[in-house]
Amino acid sequence: MDKHKQFNFAEGELLLVNKPYQWTSFDVVGKLRNSFKPLKLKVGHAGTLDPLATGLLIICTGKMTKQIDTFQAEEKEYTGTMILGATTPSYDMETAPDQQFDISSIADEQIKGACKQFTGDIQQYPPAHSAIKIDGERLYEKARRGEEVELRLRNVTITQFEITRIALPEVDFKVVCSKGTYIRSLVNDFGKALNNGAYLSKLTRTRSGNYKIEDAWEVMDLVDVIKGQKVIIE
Repeated sequence: MDKHKQFNFAEGELLLVNKPYQWTSFDVVGKLRNSFKPLKLKVGHAGTLDPLATGLLIICTGKMTKQIDTFQAEEKEYTGTMILGATTPSYDMETAPDQQFDISSIADEQIKGACKQFTGDIQQYPPAHSAIKIDGERLYEKARRGEEVELRLRNVTITQFEITRIALPEVDFKVVCSKGTYIRSLVNDFGKALNNGAYLSKLTRTRSGNYKIEDAWEVMDLVDVIKGQKVIIE
């Protein structure tokens, strides 16, 4: 992250941003797009992060937006925390727990061993509370109205699924996976594999392709740079 770099936003730039907690990915795009005003530039992101997740969001401007699909298709890396012993309808903390389970008999070896069945090419259902569109409407909009949604299996690849800390009910993990993987679904399925329940309590995207969170801007720092350089450009 070079704060003194001269950008050419209109020609096209790839920007790495650390998405804040409770911001949508579109919130970040909107904040950056507004900072370019009155210049009208194309701005888009390469891979949605849920509002309750943080971490690396790739933002493209100008002609670089044509390459969004390429960046979006790259392998992703995440670190996170799951809570064992309960489930939620959204598979994360957006909704309150709806089922409770006894975790007193679950051993560390069971937890670590359950990762193996989720490594490689697997199938998963997306959460009902997700941004996937069906008939032009996002699933979470239907789910929040209490409507039944038809979920379709997706093929994804998990290259690495590692447990990094166990302090029940919390379990920390690291995942390296393909585009389109829902970590919330992975956690929910992981709970089922233990004949128990689990939901996601924390998630950070640490890498996308060769781009790493360590090189990302904080949103408002980047906004300040954009506004400062725009004065120079104008």
